[in-house]
Formats: sequence, C-alpha cells, structure tokens
Amino acid sequence: MADMVKVTLKKSGIGRDVYFTRVLKGLGLTKLNKTVALPDTPEIRGMIRKVAHMVAVED
Repeated sequence: MADMVKVTLKKSGIGRDVYFTRVLKGLGLTKLNKTVALPDTPEIRGMIRKVAHMVAVED
C-alpha cells in the first residue's frame, strides 16, 4: 500500500475565496477538525500546499 498522509482542517473555508473551499472539498475536508487519510501523491501534495494555512499535516 502506498504511503498515506493525514490532513486535518484547522481553519474554516467560510469567507474565503471559492477556490480554497473547492480545494478543501476535493481533499474531503468538510468540517472543522475533520481528519482524512489520503495517498501521498504529487497531486495531493499540491492541493495541500494551496491550503497549507488552513490545515495541519501529519506524514
């Protein structure tokens, strides 16, 4: 199984640009403090980088 990365939503997407809320939804983060395990791929890492100020990441 591929490496996984845990991502937790720490700041809300409310009041942010629509782009950020769509990235969060694409990552599966819909509620505060929700944690999802995602495959560690370049595409996922790029999405995380775009919303790095709103999430916490565990390798």
